[in-house]
Amino acid sequence: MNSSKIDYTLFKKCPFIIIITIFFFGCKNEAIDNKSAPEKRFSYELGIIGGFSELINAGVKQLALSSTMSPSDMDDFITIAESAAGRHDVSVYREPELIITDLFPADIALDLDVLLLFQGTTKMEYLSLKEDKKRLEEAGKYDKKARIEIARRFGRMLSYSPKKINQLLSQNTSFRTMEDFGIRASNLFLYYKELKAASDFYAEILGLELLASYDNADIFRITSDSYLILVDAAKGMHTKEEPKTVALALLTNQLDEWYAYLKDQNVKIKYDYNPKDGGPHDGFVIYDPEGYLLEFEKFKQHPENERFIPILNQNENITSPKDYITKVPKGLGFHASITWLYYKDVLAMQDFYEDVLGLEMVADQGWTKIYKVSISGFIGLVDERRGMHQFTEEKAVTVSFILDELDGWFDYTKEHQPFELRSSEIGMGPDNRYRAFVGYDPEGYYLEFDTFYPHKDNSKLMEYLDME
Repeated sequence: MNSSKIDYTLFKKCPFIIIITIFFFGCKNEAIDNKSAPEKRFSYELGIIGGFSELINAGVKQLALSSTMSPSDMDDFITIAESAAGRHDVSVYREPELIITDLFPADIALDLDVLLLFQGTTKMEYLSLKEDKKRLEEAGKYDKKARIEIARRFGRMLSYSPKKINQLLSQNTSFRTMEDFGIRASNLFLYYKELKAASDFYAEILGLELLASYDNADIFRITSDSYLILVDAAKGMHTKEEPKTVALALLTNQLDEWYAYLKDQNVKIKYDYNPKDGGPHDGFVIYDPEGYLLEFEKFKQHPENERFIPILNQNENITSPKDYITKVPKGLGFHASITWLYYKDVLAMQDFYEDVLGLEMVADQGWTKIYKVSISGFIGLVDERRGMHQFTEEKAVTVSFILDELDGWFDYTKEHQPFELRSSEIGMGPDNRYRAFVGYDPEGYYLEFDTFYPHKDNSKLMEYLDME
């Protein structure tokens, strides 16, 4: 097996080496003409060495691996490889026993040599990782948790994203994240003393389309695949007295129009609209009828939004359906939503959302981290010391994910326990309209995982979810 494949995903960051790679993967070491000059024999491998070295010198990649080779081939190759890497100020280390982790098959470098390409102290970091693994094995502590952490350290050293590390772990172990089970849409539950008044506000004042009404909840569509469920607090998992430690951001490019309209409707405003040049976003904040915070927000071109803006730009502006009874002026709508959650330890929560749920960060604002759940639905982790809310033990909110393979994710969480479950079984909704189970994130937010089924009350919802 050729270990150059290990670094294949990096080529997305540097398209100019794709052509080299295509030729390289089509060549097997055993087919090399041993009578030709070393440079000709190893021309493809040298192309890879040069490409990776350029990336390392540019700071794009910390560590790269050469092709695996027999020791005799490596004797001939190493000198010219060192010369090729040296042109980019990159060092080479010959490794006859590549560290075995759960990122790759255990035999990927069996009885073969590989070159490590690096700068600075990376070699020391790599050798320290090998030593840490050895100590864990000798102490009998190289368990599932330790194996994953060693693999993640090696993956980070190879400059793989958390998402790519998750993918590699899932290919070689039983490890899975929620994303492996198909995220159909994002969803949010809010809890009310007066459900009808709250629903009237979201339908008439904000123009959100009401998709389904149950005896204890109303389901609204915010954008193409993000939803909002308003729950009668007397019948839900949370009470009306619990702190409303959440904010819902409604993303729109029509801030001026929305602000003027909501002022005319005498909606209570917490933070006024004061657009500023040069910042990453503009917006204003209102209260809904029972005090939940709604942030109308526009993200602008800015260094911290460089990955986020292209994702937002692909989204359709969702407006009220024709003949829908609403006070919202025609054409006003939203193209994305962010559920802002407030934490004491944002870095720990970052690990949870990336390594357990498998979500990808699309914007890093320092004290906030934004993750993509669905095409138009996002979750934002906020440092409670700087956000609109502080951390609370209880929270009148449930964060929800609509999944394709609910049973598979439940079985996995029950067996591997990546987080605490609220119930040992999947619950069935009235008249088989939906099934769901609930867990807790590390700081106490309820996480609900749902799937919906054909039912007369779900007809509009199922049409949008395309689950029939």
